Amino acid sequence: MTTARAFITAAVFLWLGMVLAISFIEAPLKFRAPNVTLAIGLGIGRLVFRALNGVESLLAILVLAAVWADPPGVATTAALAVAIGALVLQLVFVRPRLTRRSDAVLAGHEGPRSRSHYAYVALEALKAIALLSGGVLVLDSAMR
Repeated sequence: MTTARAFITAAVFLWLGMVLAISFIEAPLKFRAPNVTLAIGLGIGRLVFRALNGVESLLAILVLAAVWADPPGVATTAALAVAIGALVLQLVFVRPRLTRRSDAVLAGHEGPRSRSHYAYVALEALKAIALLSGGVLVLDSAMR
């Protein structure tokens, strides 16, 4: 396995672990904790997801550079492109809507629940599947 492929594997599984831990464990559980109000949960969520998305962006850039240095194959590249594309869609289209909604809630405005959360979760699931697929495909190619 080349250094670039080893890096892709490590970065992809690190990224996957972060997405699973934060999006699918921390985010839903924080609202079940005692005395956590909607405002506190939203405030924590905004900070945590801003940090997560920053690290994800860095990992995506580094994965892109490693793929450019040593292309791992069409299927692997496609899986990684899906993961990066899902991240871009989240950052450009979904997060701004979620931020506007959380700003309104934090300012005390009631209103209908945002459907943007469903889009974000769907993109998180797609991203997780793509990262798992890409990581497994890189490992599989190294075993041959």
